[in-house]
Amino acid sequence: MAYLLAIDQGTTSSRAMLFRGDLSVAARAQQEYPQHFPASGWVEHEPEDIWTSTLATCRAAMREGNVHAGDIAAIGISNQRETVVVWDRKTGQAIHRAIVWQDRRTADVCARLQADGSEPLIAARTGLIADPYFSATKVAWILDHVSGARERAMRGELLFGTVDCYLLWRLTGGAVHATDATNASRTLLFNIHTGAWDDDLLKLLRVPRALLPQVRDCAADFGATLPELFDGPIAIRGIAGDQQAATVGQACFAPGMMKSTYGTGCFALLNTGETAVASKNKLLTTIAYQLNGRRTYALEGSIFVAGSAVQWLRDGLHLIKTAHDSDDLASQADETQSVYLIPAFVGLGAPYWNPRVRGALFGLTRNTGPAELAHAALESVCYQTRDLWEAMRADWPDLAAKDVSLRVDGGMSVSDWTMQRLADILKAIVDRPMIPETTALGAAYLAGLAANVCPPPETFAAQWQLDRRFTPAMDDATRARKLHGWSQAVKGLLVSDRDG
Repeated sequence: MAYLLAIDQGTTSSRAMLFRGDLSVAARAQQEYPQHFPASGWVEHEPEDIWTSTLATCRAAMREGNVHAGDIAAIGISNQRETVVVWDRKTGQAIHRAIVWQDRRTADVCARLQADGSEPLIAARTGLIADPYFSATKVAWILDHVSGARERAMRGELLFGTVDCYLLWRLTGGAVHATDATNASRTLLFNIHTGAWDDDLLKLLRVPRALLPQVRDCAADFGATLPELFDGPIAIRGIAGDQQAATVGQACFAPGMMKSTYGTGCFALLNTGETAVASKNKLLTTIAYQLNGRRTYALEGSIFVAGSAVQWLRDGLHLIKTAHDSDDLASQADETQSVYLIPAFVGLGAPYWNPRVRGALFGLTRNTGPAELAHAALESVCYQTRDLWEAMRADWPDLAAKDVSLRVDGGMSVSDWTMQRLADILKAIVDRPMIPETTALGAAYLAGLAANVCPPPETFAAQWQLDRRFTPAMDDATRARKLHGWSQAVKGLLVSDRDG
């Protein structure tokens, strides 16, 4: 039996999953690694931690599955998007910690891009906005703040990559410097209409072309691992950013299908087919996947804090011992209290895009306790998803014209309380798949597709399996009251931004 190995490199942990040829799960391994917060709004990782945790989990999954390199048809990689690494072409040594997608240190640079009128060009070419979330301003920051880095980059001595690209370079021993179209589309440097790096954007954002990787399809030949890593070479045949990999794993191949992934953040993608829809409601236009040279587009809404709000309850406030405890605690809350948490720990993402504001609690009373805080943290994810849902309905009329279900995945999707509340707040059906790790599944499928192990997309879509369906049960009056309270809380937070 041919196996597929999926690398799912995330913001707080690295995971490896071993799939059989029929895409059933054979083994899995996961390892957390440290986060670094050197200043307010700054988030960094040690690239070596990313590499060693990825290598360790791959080896652990292979041991658990009693599988050897020769048994594995291909590796697929999914990764935390927008996070950047710059490293030495010869030694592979990173010249700075990885700057994470959540990092807001380039907010002033992005504000200047908006003020000087550059954002329309950026939006037209990339489908994105001038925001610290994306890769290019992070790369420029590293080049400007590491002594001699810009000069070295101009001489071709340095390489840049998102995490997938960095892992690929390490796995192949520096033989392949490449990425896929989905990751390239998140850099602010890639023209999503022509499918190429854009010289005007490279000049505007001050990123030398010599740094950049090749861009390939999501299912393609990305070389092979060094034999000594896994006691034999393994082909690498798939790469996609985590949210696009989840879209594939959820089999959202038809226009109008929508998925939402609840990990550290929350990311909702709506397949728009071959049409790159320009959002009028501050959503992003992005590449959902690229197969056989053909790009499929999506509208995306990005929320920076979802599962990390539960981590805050656990690690910051010490209200719970494990993430799973949040369900029980939230269910004990006094429902008559209207407590709202806006978890803008690193600013607000879509559809507000304000990097300056910070989190706040509204509606506290003397009776507010741990249960109400847990309730507010879980419910905040539902309200933020509703904001994205409404923006997508406005941008994509077909979504508003019919009943559409939302396919969910990620760590928070296992919370029955949160998924039921999500269905209630959206007033829509929420479907949870049999395999909740759809990011890893999507990466494995892309690798298997290129390796001729997996069936074509339409066959894969027909095999998608439902675990549980959540249907809305909240009455309209309660929903309206709750949504009004959330809206007022967000307005209050935005007013607090004196520079906004």
